[in-house]
Amino acid sequence: MDSKLSGLPSSLSEHAAVGCSFGILQIVTASLASENRALVHPASADNIPTAGNQEDHVSMGSIAARKARDIARNLEQVLAIELLCAAQGLDFVGPEKSGRGVRRAHEILRGRVPFLKEDRSRIFHDDIAAVAALLHDGQLLAGVEQAVGRMG
Repeated sequence: MDSKLSGLPSSLSEHAAVGCSFGILQIVTASLASENRALVHPASADNIPTAGNQEDHVSMGSIAARKARDIARNLEQVLAIELLCAAQGLDFVGPEKSGRGVRRAHEILRGRVPFLKEDRSRIFHDDIAAVAALLHDGQLLAGVEQAVGRMG
């Protein structure tokens, strides 16, 4: 969110104090990424000798699955935040300068979450949830594929 690096307004808001508005979302994504790094520790590494000092042969599959689910949920939140920031930044440079797929993604996002006109150091939960829902149910991908064709 450094305006010197991006050429965009600080915290993606013309009226934001440092660390406000979208700047706070950068802190959230860093936290989620850090949590995911901790969750990738292999569950199978946690077998512990029990009952007469025998190796514990219990499958750690359920724990691994739970950790994978948590990582996927965190990633969905990170992607939603990144898309919110990308849409906000694109509004400053002009979405018409981007390709069809990016323009369509921007239109879809803006259909759910409006441009942030002034600093609102409030909770972004509803915005993140709205974009995460677009990712989760495939609406964003479907819309972009309508504009550019099947991806992947």
